[in-house]
Amino acid sequence: MLLEVNQLTREYKRGREAFRAVDEVSFTMADGEFVSIRGRSGSGKSTLLNLITGLLQPTGGSVFLDGENIFELDDRNYSYLRNSKLGYVSQVQSALSNLTVMDNVRLPFFLSKRDGEPSERAAALLEQVGIAHLAKAYPAQLSGGELKRVAIARALILSPELLIADEPTCDLDLQTTKEVLEFLASVAQRGTAVLMVTHEADASEYCNRTLFMESGKLVHIASGNPSGIFCSAI
Repeated sequence: MLLEVNQLTREYKRGREAFRAVDEVSFTMADGEFVSIRGRSGSGKSTLLNLITGLLQPTGGSVFLDGENIFELDDRNYSYLRNSKLGYVSQVQSALSNLTVMDNVRLPFFLSKRDGEPSERAAALLEQVGIAHLAKAYPAQLSGGELKRVAIARALILSPELLIADEPTCDLDLQTTKEVLEFLASVAQRGTAVLMVTHEADASEYCNRTLFMESGKLVHIASGNPSGIFCSAI
């Protein structure tokens, strides 16, 4: 399995009372799967993603990415694993304001020593997400939907095995939401697994499975569209 989440738990304290934001969650993902996570605000969805990406340390449990327990790796080895195998689209706008769209997309390539030059792939990704004409623009000149497309392209620049997206359609209009979901489904069709937190009720149409969370627990798993979707570009 590409991703194995085993009894993952994150506990916090409110005053003297302890509560579990994520409570013994377990699931797996294979290459090329598109899995969404749904639930009410405060159900633990984003905390779960932050644990899987290593941004938070768990109270208990484990996460294996491509056979490696991420919580047993030192900072250097985990940073390399994350940079090379994991793409992440955060819920908040994360483009660097002093870099052009092209340079924002290319940025992850330069965080580790690599041979080659990423401009050709960056240009291809910008074409795929429909904003090739904005390559020389700066984030302040872009709409919210365009910034989300920049974030997705940047997360894919290193051809990750797993793309994690936290509310990638948040604050987007209906048409742009549809286009983003179709593109993420096409990413999965090409072999990159996609794990997405969303409030979109229609997202299940694009996914292989939907996981439902409530009070930190995984309470239900629903099958979605086993064949994915049909669009190759936004």
